[in-house]
Amino acid sequence: MTVEGGRSRLLKEMIQHRILILDGAMGTMIQKQNPGEADFRGERFRNHRVDLKGNNDLLSLTQPEIILSIHAAYLEAGADLISTNTFNSNAVALADYDMAELAYEFNRQGAQLAREACRRHESTHGQQPHFVVGILGPTNRTASISPDVNNPGFRNISFAELKRAYADAVRGLIDGGADVLMVETIFDALNAKAAIMAIMEFNDQRPEPIPIMISGTLTDGSGRTLTGQTVEAFWNSVAHAEPLSMGFNCALGADQLRGHIQELSGLCETFISVHPNAGLPNEMGGYDETPESMAAKIHEFGKEGWVNIVGGCCGTTPDHIRAIAHAMAEIPPRTPPVRKPQCRLSGLEAFNITPGSLFVNVGERTNVAGSRRFARLVREEAFEPALAIARQQIDDGASLIDINMDDPMLDPREAMTRFVNLVAAEPDISRVPIMLDSSNWEVLEAGLQCLQGKGIVNSISLKEGEEPFLRQALLARRHGAAVLVMAFDEQGQADTRARRRAICQRAYDLLVHRAGFFPGDIIFDPNVFAVATGIEEHNGHALDFIDTVAWIKANLPGALTSGGISNVSFSFRGFEPIREAMHAVFLYHAIRAGLDMGIVNPGQLTVYETIPEPLNSLVEAVILNQDPQATDRLLAVADRFRQAHDPREAVQETQWRREPVAQRLMHAMVKGITDFIETDVEEARCAANHPLEVVEGPLMAGMSRVGELFGSGRMFLPQVVKSARVMKKAVAFLVPHIEAAQKRHQETRQNRILLATVKGDVHDIGKNIVKVVLQCNHFEVIDLGVMVPMETILDAAQEHQVGLIGLSGLITPSLEHMVRIAQEMERRGLAIPLLIGGATTSPVHTAVRIAPGYSGVTVHVKDASRAVGVASDLLNPASRDSFVQTLNVEQERLRQRHQQRKTSLVSLDQARNTRFLPDAASPYLPFTPNTPGIHILEHMNLATLREWIDWSPFFHVWQMKGHYPELLQHPDSGQEAARLYKDAQTWLDRIEREHLLTAKGIFGLFPANALNSEDVVIYDTPEGKGIRSVFHFLRQQEEKPAGKPYYSLADFVMPQSSGRIDWMGGFAVTAGLGLDALVAKLEGQKDDYATIMVKALADRLTEAFAEWLHSEVRRRHWGYAAGEQISHQELLAEAYQGIRPAPGYPSCPDHSEKITLFNLLNVTPATGIRLTESQAMIPQAAVCGYLFAHPRGRYFHLGRIKEDQVIDYAGRKGITVAEAERLLAPNLGYEPGS
Repeated sequence: MTVEGGRSRLLKEMIQHRILILDGAMGTMIQKQNPGEADFRGERFRNHRVDLKGNNDLLSLTQPEIILSIHAAYLEAGADLISTNTFNSNAVALADYDMAELAYEFNRQGAQLAREACRRHESTHGQQPHFVVGILGPTNRTASISPDVNNPGFRNISFAELKRAYADAVRGLIDGGADVLMVETIFDALNAKAAIMAIMEFNDQRPEPIPIMISGTLTDGSGRTLTGQTVEAFWNSVAHAEPLSMGFNCALGADQLRGHIQELSGLCETFISVHPNAGLPNEMGGYDETPESMAAKIHEFGKEGWVNIVGGCCGTTPDHIRAIAHAMAEIPPRTPPVRKPQCRLSGLEAFNITPGSLFVNVGERTNVAGSRRFARLVREEAFEPALAIARQQIDDGASLIDINMDDPMLDPREAMTRFVNLVAAEPDISRVPIMLDSSNWEVLEAGLQCLQGKGIVNSISLKEGEEPFLRQALLARRHGAAVLVMAFDEQGQADTRARRRAICQRAYDLLVHRAGFFPGDIIFDPNVFAVATGIEEHNGHALDFIDTVAWIKANLPGALTSGGISNVSFSFRGFEPIREAMHAVFLYHAIRAGLDMGIVNPGQLTVYETIPEPLNSLVEAVILNQDPQATDRLLAVADRFRQAHDPREAVQETQWRREPVAQRLMHAMVKGITDFIETDVEEARCAANHPLEVVEGPLMAGMSRVGELFGSGRMFLPQVVKSARVMKKAVAFLVPHIEAAQKRHQETRQNRILLATVKGDVHDIGKNIVKVVLQCNHFEVIDLGVMVPMETILDAAQEHQVGLIGLSGLITPSLEHMVRIAQEMERRGLAIPLLIGGATTSPVHTAVRIAPGYSGVTVHVKDASRAVGVASDLLNPASRDSFVQTLNVEQERLRQRHQQRKTSLVSLDQARNTRFLPDAASPYLPFTPNTPGIHILEHMNLATLREWIDWSPFFHVWQMKGHYPELLQHPDSGQEAARLYKDAQTWLDRIEREHLLTAKGIFGLFPANALNSEDVVIYDTPEGKGIRSVFHFLRQQEEKPAGKPYYSLADFVMPQSSGRIDWMGGFAVTAGLGLDALVAKLEGQKDDYATIMVKALADRLTEAFAEWLHSEVRRRHWGYAAGEQISHQELLAEAYQGIRPAPGYPSCPDHSEKITLFNLLNVTPATGIRLTESQAMIPQAAVCGYLFAHPRGRYFHLGRIKEDQVIDYAGRKGITVAEAERLLAPNLGYEPGS
């Protein structure tokens, strides 16, 4: 363990046991010293050409004793963490003083002084450690905002420039002795992302990563950063850093930060820090809050269990820190919550997709490939109307927008950069997350470098192999993005259920176990293909997609699913009514199977329930592949559509205007039609005894129907929005009549209720209905409107002395606001009953998350029809106690039922006792290889490999869908495909003729036995003499039904105790030697076509090599399948005996075992394939793995394991438990050190 690594680990241990104290303001203390220009200059900079007064960081070089004395004062006051004097020590900020080139020195000296101060203090005050926090300030530029109001797409700093500046600072801080780095006073998350990436890249070079602390700053009481992000949006943007702590500092005092720290504490699975200013600045710019006052407020943060690190920012002094340290001395630290299974995205606002979320619409129209109008506008640089398309998508109900600039008439990288920057200047657009869409990774990366929030990369795939896939995935993760993964591998797009499942499983395992992805950040697109094309093989495409979605949700825990919905109807271009019906039916069934999101045009979604017959039945038959004649019958309807003036009239007669008024209102609500609403409402009012009856009768019935359709997936959010508009217009028409009726009856209001839609939510239809119903039942209602902050709600409730508070919200984030409001009501000592309502609320959430935080009554109100009864019961002394008693019993029942069942793990002994064993009836007999030992395949004949190429994936690289050789006959693309194929053959001929690429491989077959249950020993001789190598495997421990075995790869080799020698193999192959030089030459010639061509061909040859080698081993060298005769399709589906898992795969997740394999085979000298320090292979077009011959050998997912196996594994492998935990981190079923 390095000294730095040891101190970092000690810090992580200490923070779990007590609240740590951070120091206070450096600038305030420097100002007290009142240094002049000469002090700043010192002797070294006496003749510097610009004024230096105010460059506080410079004092570390010119007046080090001043800085040391400030550090010493804070240490004496009780600080555990000492911040370096480096807030502006980056090349960007130092450029103002013409000192950019000194950034490294500034940071190193700043860290050295802080380290020296800690050393001196520890030498005189005992050995309790103190830690140096290397400060990385925000710079004086923002990557998300243009400095020119007339040019919103302009930036005066780039992500790359920021990252370089931060990299120099990081290097200096670490070289100077920093124990942890804090990216602080962040006003722009994009700046913070640049710092985070610089730190991550630096950590790649270290044996142990240095911890990161993150601290943002909020500009005012609105709770947003300067660039407009909410607290949760900001957290979602930077959470990928997996920081030691997350917090806020500066700009606000403790009072103003209270609610925001409470919110942050509920969001983050990290530790929480806060170092506020000493109150708000006075009229002279000073700070007046006393140490005692500030300490008392921060003490409350500790008592509430919100914080782990506390300190001070502007205006604070050692006296403030001393008071804070004393106030926190006996308070236990906050325990971070476990991360929730969700996909956390953000624009200016957070957008989280949870297991219970509704279907997510991704707007498809800001895509040059999907919208001719958008493409034309972008080409013409008409960005205002182009932005209007994005805005309209959101208005129509899109929760994300997909941006694609892949157009041959554009520079897609420049276009993506410009448009994303322009979006950032439009808050009504940038409030939602962005999906960056391109087939070119450089374009995606350009977009990521402009994205303040957390977006989605669309897409990555395995089409070029695992290493490019992982490289892109890791870069996306370092930018903080989620990834959309296409079901596409080296063999092409998956177009069968088996291929879809296999590719998604493989990608999931790579992302989770090798790239470290949280499952919620993985979104699979299992490929939506057209149905009803006239080709019989296409008939099952939609159903295959739906079934794959269900399989993913059942087998790839936490992963999300998506699809390009309009692809399914591609064969009906020009028949929009049919296409819309197909989309609705397809979505209905896909959502029921678990589809989380889809790329759609939200403005053109049809309600499933309203598709007329026979169109609904015909489309269902096509989508679900129920009948071989379904396509013909749907085509017959399409022909009638072609002849109709209004195509919908071919299958639907608009007779709804002839129905009774209640049915007309229902129809209008479901269809979102406002044309006749006032006429129909007036007719209904005239027929009623009281205007309220219209609200409580047909209007409420209509909204109930909308809710039913919405909840069952037969209606989507855009339609609900339209329905709500109809309801709002109807209620607005009725209000004057209701008020007039109240006056006539001289009704009085004796009970007062406050209603509000919580902060961050603008939906108020339901609340307005409740308001009307309550007002008509003798209640006085104070309506605070929408987007109401917590403080406003509670202050108004106390001011008006209300009897009830009603909170409303439609969006998921509203739920957490409701939780915080309940907790704040408890803190204020209120006893006002709290009513919870809105589309996302539920009795369970209210009972589990809201009610426990408030000792008063908290009740969920399902809809307006229940509001009067609940309010009456709560405000009537005669019924209140009985109501509350019944409510408490029901909520306790809901809480108990909700207790989540954790995944059970069995002991290692139990797993071993229930390991896989061959059937006694058909015992496994080892097969001795025909040609044991190591075999080098030097200069493998490329002509042979050409015969094994699967050409379909090659065409998919060029965006040509279909299968070879049928693709060559395609009526639209066949001619171009034939030309491409001819060019490929020409290139392959040239590659062979000029020896441009070299294919080399190696494999070995060795005598072996399983030992100690999970090890496999490789012997020197066939008789089992001498141990040549040992492979260390692992065993499943996740509890299974009785009789199901717990697998280890070692199970597929005969145990040593059997007395029989078995065999095991390993291999490594590449066809990519020489590719780098060839690509460099072609790029130098500006020949992009040829560059893509040779890369695609190298990939194809490498995969062909792996398939050929495995076949040769099975049939000839090992010979256990000498008579094997399988088709090409069976070969691709791995329908043969034997497996070849690789180190790092789900069955054997420890990549370090690759070193043993390479050493056993002596891979590098023989083939040129080498391992990096993280065990990646170079060249990228390389494959390695084990070879097992057992007839029942199978691939499996190791899953979570217990500490007993990790300890055992460390002992078998000869490493520390901590090192084993590091290697197996994704598989640990426990928290190390807990």
